[in-house]
Amino acid sequence: MGDGSVTPRFDNMKALLGLVAGAGASYGLYKLISGGSFKRNKKSAANESPGVRRSSQPSEVTLQPGSLLARVSGLDVVCPRPVDVASGEIIHQSPGNLEPQHLKVLLSCLQTSNNPPDRCRILLTLGNSAAFTVNQNLIGEFEGIDIIAGFLSDPVAEVRVQTLNALNNLCMNIQNQEQIKVYVPQVLELIEMSPVNSDLQLGALRLLTNLSVTDEHQHLLKQSITLLLSLLVVSSEPLQVQAVKVLVNLSSNPDMMDDIVQAQAPASVMLLFDSRTAPAVLLRLLTFAGNLKAWRPSAQVANELRRKQDCLFRVMLDESSQLHGRLVQLLSHPDVEIQSQVARILT
Repeated sequence: MGDGSVTPRFDNMKALLGLVAGAGASYGLYKLISGGSFKRNKKSAANESPGVRRSSQPSEVTLQPGSLLARVSGLDVVCPRPVDVASGEIIHQSPGNLEPQHLKVLLSCLQTSNNPPDRCRILLTLGNSAAFTVNQNLIGEFEGIDIIAGFLSDPVAEVRVQTLNALNNLCMNIQNQEQIKVYVPQVLELIEMSPVNSDLQLGALRLLTNLSVTDEHQHLLKQSITLLLSLLVVSSEPLQVQAVKVLVNLSSNPDMMDDIVQAQAPASVMLLFDSRTAPAVLLRLLTFAGNLKAWRPSAQVANELRRKQDCLFRVMLDESSQLHGRLVQLLSHPDVEIQSQVARILT
């Protein structure tokens, strides 16, 4: 490296890792309720990151003094050159400027890298690039979704987090969802077994939020209602918001309602209908409650549900539920939007 250049064996990996520079713990939550089985949303904003422009010499990369490439040139990575990419001076550009061959190189290097920090950087770059529709399509066409999803089982937690973030952006593409949906059981398992309030849980819930925007794949989450309700009770505000977003999505689909009301629910979920609950959580929780209240079961179905101990119907919808009284108290909430939401449910 002392001569100011790198050989073709190294240039692709190091040049593309330069793109990363500007791109934007132990008890798992498992069956919090005895006998319970843990079994639409906005695109992430893309951070500004360096881009590339073509050089006249595809065989080498020149290190510009102070450039981003120079800063990452010490990375100990060997990545074969799968395609002839002319990587020139690294400049500050949007991840949207990555070209198809760059995505191919990143995916190839991701498969061969034995260095966790490098895997994180590559996944971060792929994830940020996937904020752009053209790259979502290309990564899907290059079979990149299965390559990326393979790192959901990586032993390093941060690699799994970056994998979830990348899949989350790729999930904004309807075609990609067809490939991503097969990993839902693995994503749910990550939520169950990861530390409460961890980035792993948050990343997994964001992915499920985007995947549940439409009715198409919501049935895959039928067995996750108890898990989501339990997260509402034990989690911090960011996870509560994300969990209730998924519940709102699911409860917007009448075909999901039977599974939702039969799910085992912690009685303590009622404590969240309180003025001390964060407004961002409470507003969405009221939307969820409103969707439930709009459901009208027959007398026979209602009687059957009353015999199911601790099911959501008994906790929130039955005549014995505390929900009505708590909603009345929220009519005096200082937030006007919450007051309005409560009034709509009660009328």
